[in-house]
Amino acid sequence: MRVVIVSKALIVGAYQRKAEEIARLGVDLTVVVPPFWRDRRGQQPVERRHTEGYDLQVLPLVFNGNFHLHLYPTLARLLRELRPDLLHMDEEPYNLATWLGNRAAQQIGAIPLFFTWQNLYRRYPPPFRWMEQANYRVCRSAIAGNRDAADVLRRKGYTGDVRVIPQFGVDPSMFAPGDVRNGDHPLRIGYAGGLIPEKGIDLLLRACAGLRGDWQLTLVGSGDAEDELRILAQSLGIEDRVDLGRRLSSGEMPDFYRSIDVLALPSRSRPNWKEQFGRVLIEAMSCGTAVIGSACGEIPNVIGDAGRIFPEEDVETLRRHLQQLLDDPIERQRLGQAGRHRVLDHYTMSQIAAETVDLYRSLIPNPQSPIPNHEHRH
Repeated sequence: MRVVIVSKALIVGAYQRKAEEIARLGVDLTVVVPPFWRDRRGQQPVERRHTEGYDLQVLPLVFNGNFHLHLYPTLARLLRELRPDLLHMDEEPYNLATWLGNRAAQQIGAIPLFFTWQNLYRRYPPPFRWMEQANYRVCRSAIAGNRDAADVLRRKGYTGDVRVIPQFGVDPSMFAPGDVRNGDHPLRIGYAGGLIPEKGIDLLLRACAGLRGDWQLTLVGSGDAEDELRILAQSLGIEDRVDLGRRLSSGEMPDFYRSIDVLALPSRSRPNWKEQFGRVLIEAMSCGTAVIGSACGEIPNVIGDAGRIFPEEDVETLRRHLQQLLDDPIERQRLGQAGRHRVLDHYTMSQIAAETVDLYRSLIPNPQSPIPNHEHRH
């Protein structure tokens, strides 16, 4: 079974473990990524951290940073060379890259497949709506990253098979707990992700400002709200307790999660956005770190009963949860253990890969037998 995955997300080294796991299951796999991706959080270059058993190809990208209009001008030529059984476009169906990729797949007789995170019902103007409907017609199956996204697909008229599979899991051997922490230090609160308004970091700063006792807050990431957050921390009189604006590679993230006691994800819904998954939650949970999340989008479904949930925009409830975890190290440890167990049960990279390959096999008639020995290709 020969598969090509096109994914700008797979420039992140930690995510590439999924590709290794897919290849390990007998798939002759090529992954196509751009040299970098640019968005509001900054520019992320391609990493090469987990590249065993499959071919990672870096293709040029036109309109880098334009979510709807980016495209790979040499992808069709590569597909003609590789002649895959299936093309997995790890992109939304209304994006130009997905439409062009699926057209190229059809021209060589490959089965097209797309992925969607879109968990809000939105009607796009032409030509995006036309591309979306065209992809609906040619793709017998689609992958939705969360339950709301599957519902949106149905509302928009998609009639094919929909599998709900998160885009990525975690490698529990990499994202693993460290030494048991004692309580003889300030409560170490962390956040990881974009420093952008919809992530609700201003709420976290306000909640921390009202805590009784010793605490420190580390905000890892970058984004266009960074200066505003610095000003807010100063106005709240907490700037000496806040470490803001560090950016870490994916390989440095496990140590970050192990260095904190609790990770907070205080996202807020916007008319055009709500949290689609919250990957940092499962990374932190896998490291045995307690998590607190808002009720935005998919966050409550990801955390389940293995962390604390608070209503969106509710600073007082967020503060109360933080205060309880500051005061009770035993509860922090209990939540950390519950989070680790939840990840092992639902969110490992091997589980996500197995569900993905099961879908591939259901689509490809008479797939080849698993390849007995993968070459270690780079």
